[in-house]
Amino acid sequence: MPPTSPPLLRRRSLLAAASLLSAPALGPALGPALAQSGPWPNQTVRYINLYAAGGATDIASRVFCQAMTQVTGQQFVVENRAGAGGTVGTDAIAKARPDGYTLGLGSVATLAIAPSLFPSLPYDPAKDFSFISGLWRQPNLLLVNNDLPVRSVPELIALLKANPGKYNYATGGAGTTPHICAEMFKTRTGTDMPFVQYRGGAQALLDLLAGRVHVIFDNFSGPIGAVREGKARGLAVSSPQRSPAAPELPTLAEFLPGFDITSWNGLVGPAGIPAAQVQRMAELAHRALASPDLIRTYAESGATPWAIGPEDYASYARAQEAALRPVVLASGAKAE
Repeated sequence: MPPTSPPLLRRRSLLAAASLLSAPALGPALGPALAQSGPWPNQTVRYINLYAAGGATDIASRVFCQAMTQVTGQQFVVENRAGAGGTVGTDAIAKARPDGYTLGLGSVATLAIAPSLFPSLPYDPAKDFSFISGLWRQPNLLLVNNDLPVRSVPELIALLKANPGKYNYATGGAGTTPHICAEMFKTRTGTDMPFVQYRGGAQALLDLLAGRVHVIFDNFSGPIGAVREGKARGLAVSSPQRSPAAPELPTLAEFLPGFDITSWNGLVGPAGIPAAQVQRMAELAHRALASPDLIRTYAESGATPWAIGPEDYASYARAQEAALRPVVLASGAKAE
């Protein structure tokens, strides 16, 4: 075949240019969609954690994001957006673009507790999110400063009753499961402890070790290291059964029958992510949750991988909101 002549090349170039000029312009929704075509993810994914760096959810979130990076070959970058019991970060997720590249933590605190705790929320838990997958569950841990003269839950109750208002407690935010757990503890025991609120569990733990606060309720994985190192004294866990990661610690239910508040967390994105993409996200998340490194790290911190799918996760969150509403109201907890 003879080579194409220069005049023919020029004509073809002109025709191509004309076709581009006559084609309809890409609208704002179509342009980004084409730019991000291909299987998800094909670029860096931003993961919004709702609490400060160094706390229990931050640790578990980073372990999950590392596993997702290994599974997908794309970076999953954690961004900490703390404030108002996790509702600041949750609102940021709800208002993100529904392209799958801004995801984040969907927790019991923000999806099931906050609707009963806050007079109004900037987001609707039932309508503003794409529920993707469960991530992990873990109990809360009750611990005290080593200088506090107690070594058991009954001793702590006796000390608090003898000194109403003298000893305070801290958590990493209002409306979190540790906050509700502490308020339930006060209600069930008839004790009085002023609440000291922090923006994250790590900051609260530092002040406990320094003696500025006396008691902490936090997700198990955050302060258990300090307990194992002898820097603080663990008294009990909030789950119905003892934690395999610390079987020596009793449950609060052993002293207060029926006491049960556990933390559950999942992966959510803004509403509007296509169903097929949500399903792919869930499948990849479940592969990450099956990572031996993740399972081992979670077990060491008392967390259990929670690989449920989009529909089950959404249904569970709705059911938990209804179940926890009377608990939150009866506890007397208030957003601060």
